[in-house]
Amino acid sequence: MSILRDTGRYFLLMRRVLVQPDRYRMFFRQFPKELVKLGYDSLPIVLIISLFIGAIMTMQTQLNSTNPFLPAFMTGLVVRDTLLLEFSSTIMCLILAGKVGSNIASEIGTMRITEQIDALEIMGVNSANFLILPKIAAFVVMMPFLVIFSMSLGLLGGYFVGVFTDILTTANYLEGIKHTFIPFYIFYSIFKSLFFAYIISSVAAFYGYYAHGGALDVGKASTNAVVNSSVLILLFNILITNLMLN
Repeated sequence: MSILRDTGRYFLLMRRVLVQPDRYRMFFRQFPKELVKLGYDSLPIVLIISLFIGAIMTMQTQLNSTNPFLPAFMTGLVVRDTLLLEFSSTIMCLILAGKVGSNIASEIGTMRITEQIDALEIMGVNSANFLILPKIAAFVVMMPFLVIFSMSLGLLGGYFVGVFTDILTTANYLEGIKHTFIPFYIFYSIFKSLFFAYIISSVAAFYGYYAHGGALDVGKASTNAVVNSSVLILLFNILITNLMLN
């Protein structure tokens, strides 16, 4: 029953959030700040993780595929398709659910327990729309850039393996990246990430908005936001993959 209750409260909250802003000036004043906080400030963690994961995937694939019947470019092909299809969209969004989701949930949860949201309601402001819509819009807008950034750095990390080690040659790696390239994979990954960005921001906002109690409850709301958004990302990943790649 708790799941049904929370699901109903979530959709009721989204009905208040996804409406025309009462004051466009306030929305467009907050929107750029959220772009920086949720998107631009996530670049360092995306850079570090993508670069190292691309390098590690290249090393592991090359070292565990010593079959002489496999073509020399197979490592680059496997790394490219893994990054494009799953890592730079799904896995990266799971990581960002921890950073961005906890940030949104704790920020809105703190405003709830300090009664700032109640003050907005007393002034006649649609607090859900005022606080949550800029965050959802900003994160959805920034997510395609983060995904493309992650793809590029992951492939670059694999290239560095060829440059600085003798595990494989850069020529074979680059040949694998270019071999039978399917542009639809990039569209699929970006399209999928837009859903995940909405899930992360809206679920985190939901748990923060309905937080109650004290500081411990804000932490609990952040934890619930990260866990539940991660589960939803995995669920929708299966559904979207079945619809788009089947």
